[in-house]
Amino acid sequence: MADVTPAVRADLAPTGTLRAAINYGNAILATKHRATGESRGVAIDLMQDIGRRLAVPVAIVPYDSVAVMGDAAPSGVWDIAFLGSDPAREKLMGFTAAYLAIEATYLVPGASPLRTAADVDRDGVRVAAPARANYELFLSRNLKRATLVSTPSADAAFEMLAAGRVEALAGLTQSLLGLAPKLSGWRLVEGRFMGVQQSIAVPRGKDAGLRYLRAVVEDAKQSGLVARAIERTGAKGVSVAPPAP
Repeated sequence: MADVTPAVRADLAPTGTLRAAINYGNAILATKHRATGESRGVAIDLMQDIGRRLAVPVAIVPYDSVAVMGDAAPSGVWDIAFLGSDPAREKLMGFTAAYLAIEATYLVPGASPLRTAADVDRDGVRVAAPARANYELFLSRNLKRATLVSTPSADAAFEMLAAGRVEALAGLTQSLLGLAPKLSGWRLVEGRFMGVQQSIAVPRGKDAGLRYLRAVVEDAKQSGLVARAIERTGAKGVSVAPPAP
């Protein structure tokens, strides 16, 4: 395991506290307990582990939108962030290898002729997805025939499907499983269109901190820390990412 050098601590805790940007819009990564307000999730467990390794206190910088969180990278309000890696984000941030993969698929009305994830990419199909979510960025590059309809939020994307203005809603499998019962007969298509690779990011220029975090992520996967954190969430369609090459 890499040593915690002064350069590492200066990159990851310049104020003396590890400030971690957490996206509460992804319930697998983080949620708040309704009664106690306590934060739980895979990102929370990893944040606490990194704080222990650095021997510094931790503080959550909360977000409800991954897009807003990513845009804040140059501002200095957070030191590390938990989000999916994507080429569009690498201008502002450096990423570790993935620590977990979350399946992304589609929700459709029960009577839809779309049966599999591959069926969705056809002429005349409109797909709603929240703008700049990791899977929306992926679809913007990879849909060949279907039309991507980007929305301001996940709720807005769901409302478009509920109103019949699109034929499919893209999202994380776990999240869509929670939405499906809201409308009678709705279902997830078979299969997935991607596995969202969740990583830890630092603002550009934090090279010593990034090298250290890359080693931490590999250790967390190998030691079982990530697997145990996933198990505690009870989430479906989530797996530990493979070791970095």
